[in-house]
Parts: sequence; C-alpha cells; structure tokens
Amino acid sequence: MKLTFDRRDVPRMAGVSLVALLLTLLPGCGEEQTAVSAPPDVKVTEAVQKDVPVSREWVGQTLGAVDIEIRARVDGWLQGIHFREGTEVKKGTLLYTIDASELQQRVAEAKARLAEAQTMLARAESDVNRYKPLAAAGAVSQRDLETALAEYNARKEEVEAARAYLRLAEIDLGYARITAPIDGLIGISAARVGDFVGRPPNPVILNTISRVDSIHVRFSITEQEYLELVRQLQAQSPQTAPKQKRELELILADGSRYPYKGMVRFTQRQIDPATGTLQFEASFPNPERLVRPGQFARISAIVAERKGAVVVPSRAISELQGQHLVYIVGEGNKVALRRVILGPKAGPFTVIEQGVTAGEKVIVEGFQRVRPDMVVSPTAITQPDTPGGEGGR
Repeated sequence: MKLTFDRRDVPRMAGVSLVALLLTLLPGCGEEQTAVSAPPDVKVTEAVQKDVPVSREWVGQTLGAVDIEIRARVDGWLQGIHFREGTEVKKGTLLYTIDASELQQRVAEAKARLAEAQTMLARAESDVNRYKPLAAAGAVSQRDLETALAEYNARKEEVEAARAYLRLAEIDLGYARITAPIDGLIGISAARVGDFVGRPPNPVILNTISRVDSIHVRFSITEQEYLELVRQLQAQSPQTAPKQKRELELILADGSRYPYKGMVRFTQRQIDPATGTLQFEASFPNPERLVRPGQFARISAIVAERKGAVVVPSRAISELQGQHLVYIVGEGNKVALRRVILGPKAGPFTVIEQGVTAGEKVIVEGFQRVRPDMVVSPTAITQPDTPGGEGGR
C-alpha cells in the first residue's frame, strides 16, 4: 500500500522528532555533569627538609689503562696477519709479518762489508807488525811506521762501522716480525695482507693494543668550577678535609651506573686557553671488561652538601615558558599553583630554593588534570628516605 503525507504535516512531524531527540540526550548530559563534578584523583607527597649531597656531572671519554699503537717500523708488503682481531693477545704474540726479502739482502750486504773491513784490518795489522822491527833496525823510516799505524787505526774504525751497519740491518730485519708489546685487547687491523705499509701515505699505525683490566676516563671541568672546588677545599678544616676525597661514579651511555668506583689519577698542569677547561683523568676497575676504550660516559662526583635543604621529587616539577611550577594541595584538598626557584638535583629529588616549605603536600602524579582552586582527592605516597647524590649540574 502506498503511503501519502500532507505537506502541512511535515513541520509537526519535525517538531515531534526534535523533542524525542532532546529527551534522549538529556539523561546522558546529566551523567556527564555528574562525572565531571567528581574530584580528580592525584598522588601527593610531602616536601621534606634534610641534608642533601650535591653532585655534579661531566662528560668524558674512556681509554685503556695503557694504549699502545702498533707501528710498522720498516716499509714493505704486508705478508701475514697472525691474530684474531678484537681479541685478547699476550705479550710476545706474533701479530704481523712484512716481506723481508729486501731486509735480508741488506743484512747480507752488511755482512760482506764487515768481512771486507776485517780483511783490510788484518792487512793493516800485518803491515804494522812488519814495520815495527824494521823501523827499530833503521831499515824503514819512522814516517813509514806512523803511516802504517794510521792505516791500522782507520781500518779498525771501519770494522766498527761495518759491525754497526750489520747490527742496524739485523734490527730492521727483526722489525719485519711485529709482536705484541703487552697483554691487552687488540683492535681491527688498519691494513690487509698485500698492502704496502710503513711509509706514508700508506698505513704506518697498523693497530692499537689496550690494557683494559682497568679503564681510564678523561673529562674536563670549567675554569669557574675549578676555582669553586679549590675554594671549597681551602675552606675545609683539617677534620673535614679527608671527607672531600670522595670516590667518583661512572654513568654509562645507557644511563646505568657502573658498579665500581673510581679515583682521579692526575690533573693537567694548565687550563686549556682554547676551551677554558682543566682536564682530569680518572681510573676505574674493569674486571669484567665491560667498558672499552672510546666510549662516552659521564663522571659524577659529590662536591658539597646542602644542610637543611627542602626537596621535592623532580617529577612534581613542571615548566611553562621558562618558569618552574609545583602544584600544592592545601586545606580542604584545594589545589594551589606555586612558582618555585630550583636548586641542584639530588638523584630523583630537586632542592627547592624558594616557593615550597617543608611539610607541604606536592602533587607528583595527576597534576596535568588539575587547575588552581580545584578540589582533588589526594592519595599519599612514600618517597625514599634519603636523596642520593646523583644529580647533574
């Protein structure tokens, strides 16, 4: 059956549909308003006052306790590589062999030169022995004897020179066999079999061996930091001065803390005028060979202690347009926004110089959902008792 509508009924039907739609939406709007009016849940902790160790961090680079470059001291064609790259080698292990044919010829030539010099010396010695009795008997002149003696001395020096030349040729021949000077970790070879080595622009440094049972780290501090540290040391009394000699911590590239502590081995004698920094070198045990030369790492050292500092968890601090902000939960669970001045970091905590007092409750989780004067539902959480001296600058 075909249905028909009167055009005059259209406005009335539209009005009925609109009313039905509004009735459908009204319960949902009421539920949404009820949900919004519920106080948001936040997690809070108290700002605490305590003595805080203050540490600083500096970027450094690792190197072996001993790094020795393996050089080709004679030129020639590389004949053999007798080690596995990237492994530990023992002192005296054969590493490389260089074609020694030319060097062997030099040794043979030096031996021939020595033999010739010795023959000439024997002849000169024979002349002296022959002229001595003849000169005594007056059969030859004294001048002839002196000439024979001079010839003998000259031939004697030639023999010494030939011997020295032979020793030098033999030393060069020995350089054709390159052995490990120390126990250590050897790297990837800079030359391959068949390469000509030992004469620039060809490879001269063939490899490097590092002793890595202990690892060294070089890092630099600014001139201002150096002056500050020196004045702190000068201000220490004899009773407290030994406490300033603290161990160093090594922070690896993945953020993990190296389990072994280190100490400063030496300090550069001067400030680098190009960078305005002073270089230090620290040493760390490396029994597991975890750290290798060339890694970037951070050195952390406790440089001072803040007495009675107010600290809050660093995650409670937000930043907006260069200002640092903290949300406080006060009376009636009402939120207040505070601008704070930050001090140094101490592990997961930050010292608050101004803006928060000890005992106030700061929001550590959920402050993204709150605004000033909003009422919230706080849940207290426990923080570690002591901030660690792990902070950066």
